[in-house]
Amino acid sequence: MSEFNPYDNRVVEHPLTNFDAFFSLLKCIIGTGILAMPLAYVYSGILGGTILSVLCIALLIYGIQLLIMCMVEASRRNKVGYMTFHETMVYAFSEGPKCCHWFSKGSGYMVDIILALSHYGVNVVYLVFAAANLKQFIDEHFGKVDVRIMIAIIGICLIPLFLLRQLKYLVPGNILASFLILGGLLAIFWYFFRGLPAISERNVVVDPSEWSRIPFALGIVLFATSSVGVMLAIESKMAKPADYIGWFGILNLATIFIIFLNVTFGLIGYWRYGSSTEPSVTLNIPVEDALAQIIKLSIAAAIFLTYPLSGYVTINIIMTHILKREVKHPHMIEYVIRVAFVILTTLNGIAFPNLGPLLALVGAFSISLLNLVFPCCIELFLIYKDSYGKLLWKLWKNIFMIIFGLLIFSYGSFRAIVDMIDEYSQELKE
Repeated sequence: MSEFNPYDNRVVEHPLTNFDAFFSLLKCIIGTGILAMPLAYVYSGILGGTILSVLCIALLIYGIQLLIMCMVEASRRNKVGYMTFHETMVYAFSEGPKCCHWFSKGSGYMVDIILALSHYGVNVVYLVFAAANLKQFIDEHFGKVDVRIMIAIIGICLIPLFLLRQLKYLVPGNILASFLILGGLLAIFWYFFRGLPAISERNVVVDPSEWSRIPFALGIVLFATSSVGVMLAIESKMAKPADYIGWFGILNLATIFIIFLNVTFGLIGYWRYGSSTEPSVTLNIPVEDALAQIIKLSIAAAIFLTYPLSGYVTINIIMTHILKREVKHPHMIEYVIRVAFVILTTLNGIAFPNLGPLLALVGAFSISLLNLVFPCCIELFLIYKDSYGKLLWKLWKNIFMIIFGLLIFSYGSFRAIVDMIDEYSQELKE
């Protein structure tokens, strides 16, 4: 009897082609995060920023590959076509040491809560980013306007777009958004290379007195690199999911492009603007130039079109739990939840409109757990009854990654929250 293959038994409604998956993947990674990469170099220096970027991106992509392989293995053992992150976590805890069995069901809910909060935070960042760039254009042509008003206007405009329920119907917008943001990034490079100072004026490494800011850099790199829920959603909806991972899989091909683009953009952006770099480098571009205005509007439009893709993950998690019960009019319930989601992210953006700490918090809080800690825990438990390899290398590898992820989660989240509280307190005093 042949071994059960989950890929052959996966049923997908409205499947994505490899082309669709590649562009959706690029769009979920290339977004507001890359525009903050020069700020990561401000916090970590040229050498530190480059090493941090390459290592973090490689580590995070390894984490997502490990997670998908574990999900496929769990599906194979249970002879089903697909198991979600939640289901895989529950199964792994039930296969691990007996002392962990009691938390198996709770671990699944923990994954869902953090994954939902992660993409909720990403959507808040998208709103604030689009509003900040549109505000500069409005300020230049029509007079000063509060960024919070712009956030509210964009939130209202997002409601019709966010009512699209199927991932397949978001692909045209994702392709358009990919071209808009890539075109915008290429145009930004033109501003980068105008009036470059001597590179000796920039820090190769940051002064030891400023090492406390490195967690901010780490949080930004994490945010710029990964979008776990969307990556999993894309893989789950592919017509040929086996092509997603592996040495020459869609994920690795996209990663090579992402590493080159993030490092190049972050390095040259820092070289150009130095310590005056804004949380989104588009805010450094002179707003009076016609090209600069086109860049800001194009990238703001691209992020606007990306909002439904990121929000899809949170809505999917909520609806999965709702549909476990027999409910009347599930589609109507989903539409109400989608509208409520947009309203909540809009209110959150109005309350905390500073991009810097928000980016760092979302990256440190969620990506460290979802990309590093949880996949390693799942692998440890899945192979608990088998072998950890020669010299227990899989055990030590996973323990190292778990400790590293927890350090990022605790210290990075703490510093970002403190910074947000300080900023809010200063606004109240003013």
